[in-house]
Amino acid sequence: MIIKQTRKISVLIVVLSDFLILTGVFYLAHLIRFDFSLPTGFRSTDSAMMLSVVTFKVAMFSFFKLYRGMWRFTSITDLFNVVKASTVSSVFIVLFLLYLNRFIGLSRSVFVIDWFLTVLFISGFRVMVRIYFEGRFKIWARLVFPRFFKCASESVWKQRKRLLIIGAGNSGEKILREIRDNAGLDYQVIGLVDDHPSKQGKYIHGKQVIGGIDDLTDIALRSNAEELLIAIASATSKQMRRIVASCKETRLTYKTIPGMGEIISGDVSVSSIREVSYNDLLGRDNIKLDSGIINTMLTKSTVLVTGAGGSIGSELCRQICRFNPEKVILFERAESPLYAIDMELKHHFPHFEVVPVLADIQYTSQLERVFEKYKPQCVFHAAAYKHVPMMENHAWKAVKNNIIGTQNVVEVSKQHGVNRFVLVSTDKAVRPTNVMGTTKRIAEMAVLNQMNDGDCQTKFMAVRFGNVVGSAGSVLPLFKKQIEEGGPITVTHKDITRYFMTIPEAAQLILQAGAMGEGGEIFILDMGEPVKIDALARDFIRLSGFEPDVDIDIKYIGLRPGEKLYEELITDGEGIVPTEHRKIMVLRGQEKDLVKLNGNIEALKELAEDQCGEEIRKRLMKIVPEYHPAEH
Repeated sequence: MIIKQTRKISVLIVVLSDFLILTGVFYLAHLIRFDFSLPTGFRSTDSAMMLSVVTFKVAMFSFFKLYRGMWRFTSITDLFNVVKASTVSSVFIVLFLLYLNRFIGLSRSVFVIDWFLTVLFISGFRVMVRIYFEGRFKIWARLVFPRFFKCASESVWKQRKRLLIIGAGNSGEKILREIRDNAGLDYQVIGLVDDHPSKQGKYIHGKQVIGGIDDLTDIALRSNAEELLIAIASATSKQMRRIVASCKETRLTYKTIPGMGEIISGDVSVSSIREVSYNDLLGRDNIKLDSGIINTMLTKSTVLVTGAGGSIGSELCRQICRFNPEKVILFERAESPLYAIDMELKHHFPHFEVVPVLADIQYTSQLERVFEKYKPQCVFHAAAYKHVPMMENHAWKAVKNNIIGTQNVVEVSKQHGVNRFVLVSTDKAVRPTNVMGTTKRIAEMAVLNQMNDGDCQTKFMAVRFGNVVGSAGSVLPLFKKQIEEGGPITVTHKDITRYFMTIPEAAQLILQAGAMGEGGEIFILDMGEPVKIDALARDFIRLSGFEPDVDIDIKYIGLRPGEKLYEELITDGEGIVPTEHRKIMVLRGQEKDLVKLNGNIEALKELAEDQCGEEIRKRLMKIVPEYHPAEH
């Protein structure tokens, strides 16, 4: 209520200001036309016409929505609207007077002058308001009238950080413009740096592109820079590593703007500036989703996500909510993560229903109650045990959760006629050397082979990808903790490699693959090039402000149980083909006898109840012949 009243008062003040300006302009037009010597009787004959003209102009300004904008954000578009409104109103007034009395006793040139002055004064007033809100007027006013400002005792020239922007492209220009237009920001841009020869020596908004990145140390020293900002949103991994290395040589604080994949609107803002993270060095490209088919799958649908409190599950929920489902069911066994994601989604997406369900996929009765009550149309199965060494020591837990739990969700989904079922899988399911990977491979088989059932109405598919940067239990949180403790950082082997992608990227591609699938496919996400963990550790140490092997030691501790030197995304015999999406490939695995597979799963279930680790491994090798336990 208070906001609405304030809005009405603001509009009233704007209208009154325009009314006074237009009145003064019309009077001034007559003064100019008659050389500042008005004809006798002007006030009595033209006052009524002045009131009518000004009222009509205000009405036309309202028609062109000049009173709906925010003056502090006056733009070129607003100024064009002023020109259009002034022109249309003047044309209508002239045509009306021509029709009424063919301009007998009136000066035509008055209306030309009036149009020009209207555009000048109305536009100028709005520009002055914007300048005032940007803070520039306050600075000059304090210089001219210091006694009228309480803060006159403070220095007008407040000390600001001398900022050097790296990148003279679109992102750098937008950041420079925002800093220039916002006097409240504590930055003074002293120049830009860019490798493009054609840009060097040129000026952007009055600031020179001083030189290239190779000369950054010298430029920073000569310009007395205090901080560096990397403003290249599209920088590749190789480019970012080079830029960061140059920044470190200057010994100055350096920050970056998000990559364009993180900036959904496509705009760059000073508020987006943050510290450089390892995600920047990975150089993952922006994901372009086919929103049309994802909308068809999710909009106005009831979607259930198992493992909704996990790293992938929670991000899946965030991405799903962007497509306006009717209802999202958060199925999770851990209380605290479930509470956290429930509160987050309800805060950011209050316009549809978010339902938290504290339950376990290992219990069919709990699943049946949820499916019976909410009737989900899409299921994303992200619940799984994923820590390799832990599952080597607790093989029965991996069987119960990753295999039996998955089979439970599959069976209940079939019974309740779910439209789409997407299993979140892992590259560790390919030629597995550990229990976790093997149980996920069997989960893939259990899911995909449902399509061999002629009566199956559900489209079952799986999405397979590698490690996710920053997820719970990944190496980066471990490295960060070890650095905070002063080291050493522990790496299992100098040559070990892994595929990496970011959490949002993985979730987006899972949705894309789920929408594309026709049933029976394993979708493989493009993981880029594998990353050496040793190189990752060294980069992370440098990002933290230290030098590897000098400030922080790296200790090689040997491969852990079930771990292998490198991961793969496909198994021999799986025919992989590209899809319409450049970051997603598809393969169809070998068909299995579903009855035989279910029989083996029942045997595993009995062994899991008895917690027979070795017998479980033997049965796993029988189901997945390519499973060879790692020996180290």
